[in-house]
Amino acid sequence: MAHNRLYRNGSLVAEDIPIRDIPRRLADPATVVWLDLYQPSPRTLERIGAAFGIHELALEDAGKGEQRPKLDHYRSHQFLSAYQVEIDRHSGALRTTELGVFLTQRALITVRRGQGVDMNAVRARWDDAPELSAQGVGFLLHGLLDHLVDGYFDSVRRLDDAIEGVEEKLFAERRSQIVDVQHRAYQLRKSLVRLRRVVLPMPEVVNALMRPGLGVVSEPLLPYFQDVYDHVLRATEWTESLRDLVGSVMETNLAIQANRMNEIMKQVTSWAAIIAVPAAITGFYGQNLPFPGFGERAGFATSSIVIVVVTIALFAAFKRQGWL
Repeated sequence: MAHNRLYRNGSLVAEDIPIRDIPRRLADPATVVWLDLYQPSPRTLERIGAAFGIHELALEDAGKGEQRPKLDHYRSHQFLSAYQVEIDRHSGALRTTELGVFLTQRALITVRRGQGVDMNAVRARWDDAPELSAQGVGFLLHGLLDHLVDGYFDSVRRLDDAIEGVEEKLFAERRSQIVDVQHRAYQLRKSLVRLRRVVLPMPEVVNALMRPGLGVVSEPLLPYFQDVYDHVLRATEWTESLRDLVGSVMETNLAIQANRMNEIMKQVTSWAAIIAVPAAITGFYGQNLPFPGFGERAGFATSSIVIVVVTIALFAAFKRQGWL
């Protein structure tokens, strides 16, 4: 699957033209192309590399995938690795889609490793800013990065809402809710760790793109890339704060469970002490030995009265201490 767009002098002139025609179209110096490849074969990458002069190491990174977010510089182009992220509304699991991007002077080539990147939304961003289309590859790159960073914000916001929902259930009494809190807290922590790996390197990547000597971002586009940089920096800071928050939730949950266990142990110990007194008295009077009141009604009455009095006294003492 491959999609493409052809711009000439800032105007969209063609879409989804045959790939073999792209090098011929690029003979016009006023032409800029976007080429999107979905899970291309190694042979396809080799052909694209030969047509656009892409370094073999960049092709290898795009083909193998599983790269950290980064920006690699080569003599005639750059290779950018980034991720689209999405949070499942119900489970809180994080889904990531890797995206490799080749940046040449007049071409933006995207290599997608999955279907998570909505390129229709990216195209809509390009169509909504026709006044910037004359800025060439930088214009295309801005729309792509802006879409990815908005996805980071949406994911962080959903994680924040999910963590707040877990906080509300921390003091639940039902066991099913307690187990749900533990499961959700660990799932959210796992998603947050994966999100940090994706988001944390991105401010450095965007900042590197804005370096004057790179030639990717023109002067009119600098404010727009600065806006993307500010957004990804805020997403990074928000992610870090959520890391502390989910850690606090897990520690609080463990502390609450420990306190509940202490309360249960107090109750069990209190009832054991109360039950032990009648058992000790009846056991003493059950010995086959003479004792005061042995063989008389007074002995039975005395033991019964002692059992009742001591039991009530222990119950009242434990109740006053809050153990029962």
